[in-house]
Amino acid sequence: MIHFGCGSSHNDQEKIKMKIFVGSLSWNTTDEGLRQAFERFGEIDYVRVVTDRETGRSRGFGFVTFRNRDEGQNAIESMNGTELDGRTIKVDEAKENRGGGRGGDRFQSRNRW
Repeated sequence: MIHFGCGSSHNDQEKIKMKIFVGSLSWNTTDEGLRQAFERFGEIDYVRVVTDRETGRSRGFGFVTFRNRDEGQNAIESMNGTELDGRTIKVDEAKENRGGGRGGDRFQSRNRW
């Protein structure tokens, strides 16, 4: 008898991407600077420093998406509370923001600082 599994294995779980929130960024931190700070932890799919639509100025936070959840978790644990461009940054797993607000990105940190 042949059984076809429908569930996902532990290996599949490890391959799930992880989007992390990076807060308290310097106004001078760029997408490329954020990428350079986090790329040592693994393969990155996406990096974005969120900017004001009208002024183009950084809003002081951004997002980094890792291809591998374990790499993202390692980045959170290693980078939270460290200095980037002269500021102590806050790093956490991003969660979808289902509330209203002023537009912008749909994700935020799980923690409120």
